This record gives sequence, C-alpha cells and structure tokens, in this order.
Amino acid sequence: MKKLPNINNLYPLFVLAGLLFVWHLITATGLVPGFMLPSPFDVLKAFGDSFSELMHHAKVSLTEAFTGLTLSIILALVIALIMDHFEGVYKAFHPILVISQTIPTVAIAPLLVLWLGYDMAPKITLVVLTCFFPITIALLGGFKNSDSDAINLMRAMGASKWQIYRYIKLPNALPGFFSGLKISVSYAIVGAVIAEWLGGNSGLGVYMTRVRKSYAFDKMFAVIFLIAILSLLLIKAVELIERKTMPWIYGLREGEKQE
Repeated sequence: MKKLPNINNLYPLFVLAGLLFVWHLITATGLVPGFMLPSPFDVLKAFGDSFSELMHHAKVSLTEAFTGLTLSIILALVIALIMDHFEGVYKAFHPILVISQTIPTVAIAPLLVLWLGYDMAPKITLVVLTCFFPITIALLGGFKNSDSDAINLMRAMGASKWQIYRYIKLPNALPGFFSGLKISVSYAIVGAVIAEWLGGNSGLGVYMTRVRKSYAFDKMFAVIFLIAILSLLLIKAVELIERKTMPWIYGLREGEKQE
C-alpha cells in the first residue's frame, strides 16, 4: 500500500499559498500601485523572461558562496581545534570572536572592496567572515561538551589525542556542526550578494543594483525569490548530507516515531 504524505509537511505550502493569494489580492485591487509592488504573475513572467541572465549571475554568486563556505569550514575547524586544545587561547580569543560578529557586514563590505578590488576576492572574504562563526561555535560546543568519562577511559587505554577526537569529540560535535552549517549556507549567498551591491561586473547583487536603478521591481522580486530558492536548496542539501553522515541518529529518530 502506497504511503500517504505526512500532512505536517504540507503546512508550509498552505501558508505560502495563502501569502501569495493575499499578495495577489493586494495588487489586483490596486491597494498598492503595480510599479511599487508587482503581482506574483508579473514576477513569474519577469523570472521567465530573464531566466538565462539570472542563471549567469547566479553562477557567479554561487561560486563566491561555495568558495567562501569551503574556506569557512576549514577555518572554523582549525580555530575550534586550537581553542579546544589550548585553554589559554580559548579564554583569550573567544570574546574577540563574539565581538567580531557585532560589526555589521554592510560596514565591512566597502572596506573589503577598497582593499581587495572589484573581483571575487572581497566577496569571498565577506562570505568567510559571515559564515565561519556559527560553524566555529557549534564545533567548539561539541568538543567542550564531549563525555569526560569516555575521554578519561580512552586516555587510560593509551589512546592518542587524534583517536580521542576521531572516536569521541568529532562524532559528538557533528550534530552541532550541521546545525551551524545550515545557518552558514543561508548566510553565504546573502553575504556574496551584499558584497556585490558595492561593486563588480556580475553576480545577483550586481543584477539587483541594475534593475533597481531602472525601477524594474518585478525583476527585483524575481532575484529575491531566486536567492530564497537557492538558500532553501542548499539547506536541503546539507540535511541530506547530515542524514548520510549520521545514520545512527536518524535511525534512532525513525525508530522512536514508529513506536
């Protein structure tokens, strides 16, 4: 017998359909002028008409986002390992890490463009500065909260520091790592787009700036929806990788649901 879809998974679709319907009513009744708020159909038409151009700019933004995200993961892992291994480094630099996130990215972006030029370098740098923090904090929390009894047992059995990380600390940090990664992948594209607003030759941020100056708000909304769709797809991809990487956790959850 074919399994019916879970009704709970359809709730977001119902809410989204309701919001689109309200949006359509607002534009159809003339409550808000069309040049200020295009209808969903106008946005869909603009998306179709500009599809090839949008894909070209999306390719550039995704390249910047993926490069920055990869560097963020490497940087976060190195920082988390050093801060977990050396207590003095943790006490000295943990407050600085927190303070670094209070600086608005919009304020940093012009400086990065001034220092690094208009190519991909300032965009990738801004993505790294935006994305590494959630992953670092998640990994560090997983390392610090590892089972101390299990660690002491491993030490008593003569295990090396690498073996302790491999068999205890890294598995314990994986759930937090993927939670931080889901946050970071949504920040990655947004960070690249914000940097592209301030200068560049291509990218979704550059395209948004051009259509905004020409008052083509239907195309502006099309870019916004594309960014949202790309972010959701990336989060979904992380969830799939998470399931493959931690089958023991998802196996337990599915067993609990069946009970």
